Amino acid sequence: MSSTAVNVVLVHGAFVDGSGWQGVYNLLKQDGYRVSVVQNSTVTLEGDAEVTRRVLDLQDGPTVLVGHSYGGSVITEAGTHPRVSALVYVAAFAPDKGESVESLLADSPPGTPAPPIVPLEGGFLAIERDKFHGAFAGDLPAELAAFMADSQVPWGVGAAGAAVTEPAWRTKPAWYLVATGDQTIPPAAQRAMSARAGATVVEAEGSHAIYISQPEAVVALIKQAAAGG
Repeated sequence: MSSTAVNVVLVHGAFVDGSGWQGVYNLLKQDGYRVSVVQNSTVTLEGDAEVTRRVLDLQDGPTVLVGHSYGGSVITEAGTHPRVSALVYVAAFAPDKGESVESLLADSPPGTPAPPIVPLEGGFLAIERDKFHGAFAGDLPAELAAFMADSQVPWGVGAAGAAVTEPAWRTKPAWYLVATGDQTIPPAAQRAMSARAGATVVEAEGSHAIYISQPEAVVALIKQAAAGG
């Protein structure tokens, strides 16, 4: 393996936990990468970035930092860490300074259906259970999508509305996987964010859960980033 980085840190998004990275993790481990999976609470962006930085502190060299969905905001905030050699966004938000997931969703292209996110008591959000399969995981088996819907991790409104302070993609090279069948983050919005970040972009047919349904495509992009292009 001829890579400039052999460490990979995976950051999950809202409504899920780090176990969704297992397919990606297994493929990377088979090829000799050292892989860490961050478990975010998704309550506050500041807290999630701090948890990610603590995992980055444990790395022993250049590290590819990977984020899915809201995890893109987390890696944008935490990716200025000196261990980070590259950023990989997987159907993810890539906010600029002062932007949040909430503001990016509000700025979606006209006519784009809003994801079926509903408020819960106590300042949290969830995806409507009966709409989870279509909105989040349309290319996953119905049984798996139902399990994910029923095991949702509530997302803090503070995390959704928190603004990025220093976007890492302004100083670190970025790669982006656009999920062309995404019903949560419009593909057009993914293309716009990736272009603004100057990312190397690949596209693959898949739902918002492309990190689960298409682990080979995700791993191929991570390997590009690890090798510096």
